[in-house]
Amino acid sequence: MKNQKLSERNTADLKKYEKSIKTITGILLGMLLVLFMLSLYITFTKGFTALLIIPITLMPIVILNFNTINEIKKELKSRIEN
Repeated sequence: MKNQKLSERNTADLKKYEKSIKTITGILLGMLLVLFMLSLYITFTKGFTALLIIPITLMPIVILNFNTINEIKKELKSRIEN
């Protein structure tokens, strides 16, 4: 897949891209929360486990995806205003 700027994409493609990123980010966030809770449970019952580090290190991906969603919303809003 080509890495195009948001301004070069058409509106329908941007809406589709926004929807897919929202879905993927939601699933990732949900899985990270489940993994974090299970890791905390294992840590309290059996001691420290390295699984606790994984959700913390993968959170920047979620943050980047939220930033991308906000950029897409700004681009779509600017197209509506013009």
